[in-house]
Amino acid sequence: MNSSQHYKCYLPFTNPLVTEPCTVPMEDDSETRTPRHSIEANHQEEERDPESNSLHQPLLKRNRTLSSTPLAIIGSKVSHIESLDYEINENDLFKHDWRSRSSVQILQYILLKWILAFLVGLLTGLIATLINLAVENIAGYKLLAVVKFIENERYLLGLAYFTGVNLVLTAFASSLCVWFAPTAAGPGIPEIKAYLNGIDTPNMFGATTLIVKIFGSIGAVAAGLDLGKEGPLVHIGSCIASLLGQGGSDNHRVKWRWLRYFNNDRDRRDIITCGASSGVCAAFRAPVGGVLFALEEVATWWRSSLLWRTFFSTAVVVVILRAFIEICKSGQCGLFGKGGLIMFDVSDVTVSYHVMDILPVIFIGLIGGLLGSLYNHVLHKILRLYNLINQKGKIYKLLLSLTVSLFTSVCQYGLPFLAKCQPCDPSVAELCPTNDRSGNFKQFNCPSGHYNDLATLLLTTNDDAVRNIFSSNTPHEFLPSSLLIFFVLYCILGLFTFGIATPSGLFLPIILIGSAYGRLLGVAMGPYTNLDQGLYAVLGAASLMAGSMRMTVSLCVIFLELTNNLLLLPITMIVLLIAKTVGDSFNPSIYDIILDLKGLPFLDANPEPWMRNITVGELADAKPPLVCLSGVEKVSRVVDVLKNTTHNGFPVVDYEVVPPQGLAAGATELHGVILRAHLVQALKKKWFLREKRRTEDSEVRQKFTWIDLSERELKIEEVAVTREEMEMYIDLHPLTNTTPYTVVESMSVAKAMVLFRQVGLRHLLIVPKYEASGVPPVVGILTRQDLRAHNILNAFPHLARPKDREKRH
Repeated sequence: MNSSQHYKCYLPFTNPLVTEPCTVPMEDDSETRTPRHSIEANHQEEERDPESNSLHQPLLKRNRTLSSTPLAIIGSKVSHIESLDYEINENDLFKHDWRSRSSVQILQYILLKWILAFLVGLLTGLIATLINLAVENIAGYKLLAVVKFIENERYLLGLAYFTGVNLVLTAFASSLCVWFAPTAAGPGIPEIKAYLNGIDTPNMFGATTLIVKIFGSIGAVAAGLDLGKEGPLVHIGSCIASLLGQGGSDNHRVKWRWLRYFNNDRDRRDIITCGASSGVCAAFRAPVGGVLFALEEVATWWRSSLLWRTFFSTAVVVVILRAFIEICKSGQCGLFGKGGLIMFDVSDVTVSYHVMDILPVIFIGLIGGLLGSLYNHVLHKILRLYNLINQKGKIYKLLLSLTVSLFTSVCQYGLPFLAKCQPCDPSVAELCPTNDRSGNFKQFNCPSGHYNDLATLLLTTNDDAVRNIFSSNTPHEFLPSSLLIFFVLYCILGLFTFGIATPSGLFLPIILIGSAYGRLLGVAMGPYTNLDQGLYAVLGAASLMAGSMRMTVSLCVIFLELTNNLLLLPITMIVLLIAKTVGDSFNPSIYDIILDLKGLPFLDANPEPWMRNITVGELADAKPPLVCLSGVEKVSRVVDVLKNTTHNGFPVVDYEVVPPQGLAAGATELHGVILRAHLVQALKKKWFLREKRRTEDSEVRQKFTWIDLSERELKIEEVAVTREEMEMYIDLHPLTNTTPYTVVESMSVAKAMVLFRQVGLRHLLIVPKYEASGVPPVVGILTRQDLRAHNILNAFPHLARPKDREKRH
């Protein structure tokens, strides 16, 4: 049904031909209406400077309306976007449920939360181990075979084998994403961040997405592409958490009574937060860093009990990983030994620095901020180009992935031939040269007693490349020319690999790029500094991650847990703060850029300064009339409203109420807000009355349970209502949230936006500033789309500064 059709809210004490001036509770509508302010007042306001207007002065050309865009690019398709109901729906059924619960039932509910947190950590740790084992063995045997070709000087055959295997692995990973689960492509972190912000990203946490993410990550990483499994692991942990919380996939859900208590957006959000933390912990073996990553980067809403459960989940993950690492050290895991997890222990390196060493540290931070913002800018342009290519069809998406794989394989195999062979240093304890899969001194095409430093970085797995470039006490291991080639190559690969139709993470490419220029600076500063080149590489990686992703606290803790050296804390903090500050002065973080490209209506923590110059009442004026329902409503009216609107919340208003003593007779009461899903549920259960009356509590509990109201899958088209039932009534009072959040119409949009985001709302009622006869109890509803900056500026163009207007046009 066309969402532009709307019902108007008639009040019985007014002229029925005149509609009350209210806004529509829109998630996705773009409509027009006649505002309640006069056109004459508008003509006077056009002459004023919008930045200098006070809050009570209207700013808008009154023929404008507040528009919204409910569509986003999820996976490869344009999808309809809804918001999530994180607010506790305190209706009569909910209140009775909590009053009737015994202490044992409450204890069971809390215990089940901890059991779910344990299972999330356990399964995430097991799957992460599986991915690491598979990647290390597939890539390891592939590289050992290539080494055999090179030893026999069959270089072209080696190139053909290396390229062919990588193309097969890439085709496997890309085909899974293209044909089975488009939402599994990419890191998944921006979508998780949007979900925890209150946006229902379609098909992001399904069983198919989880399976494709696991096997797609194995194929893409084993193919040697410049991407990591860290971002996909965060998505995998979130998928596991979501499936556990709702009892499995949509078609095979466990209907256990207690598990159904978690089938709501609020509890599901908490469990997915545990999953995201577990994914970071599985990627970096950093339990505290995983918790802080969820707190700083992805979660919008937080509380102390959630902190404990996420920490418990990450603790379980790290125990599982550590247990498997000990098992694999005995050689029971094939080629998986020290590899598989990014863990570079530099605790044996003496970290001593003087005041003058702070200067190169500051310089690394500046470079990281500049390169990070430049990386974000160029990647933004490339992703827009890839979007045009992907729109042409599935075959084009697959061909794009194969093209990137072919280019990557040729560069990784061919560029080491440009490097000079270096003699092995007899003072180094490590075996030199080596033709094994791992090691810092790869022989490649060099004679006996010599090694190829560029092959050490390129012809290996990405995890081993990180471990090699972070190696300490090796000041002469890598030539500056080799480091420069490595840096330029991975800058190119990092930009062109991200965005193809495979599961991919940004952490590892950025670490490789940052460590390369960090080590280069370490080589240049060798005679003038006390810091090891490996530590320069660590600082370079940290600076670029802060410059691109704009993380500080969580990133600092992750690097400390990885390096196992607390002495790095002061200089790491300096680098991160400088890089983030410099990057913020140019553009948003890479995840914010991806959110914008996908069209996800993410609400940022900081409102725009001009939002203080406009009130929520003025936003209400720019929206169509409000659709409201009576406390006891006719069935035909409810059906018409549901079929002819796409709104998800409706104010419930009672007229001619007998008020408490001291108020005028015939008052109007705002009873609360009722959700679309609850109205559909009432129609499905035939909650009908033959006469217009309020029901008793016992009648309601015979028909509904609080768990029934958590169902969200029903649609009005699936409910059949007879002509006779159309003339009956529904008592909406027991299903109505009687404690909705409200703001007075004179409140600034900036203040309302902060409240909306922090509490995790879907609907925010606007109540009038004055109470008088004929004044409705609610004048509008604000939703997520109404509070987005570009939507407001489309309706209120005078709020934008000249530069902002130029950008929008």
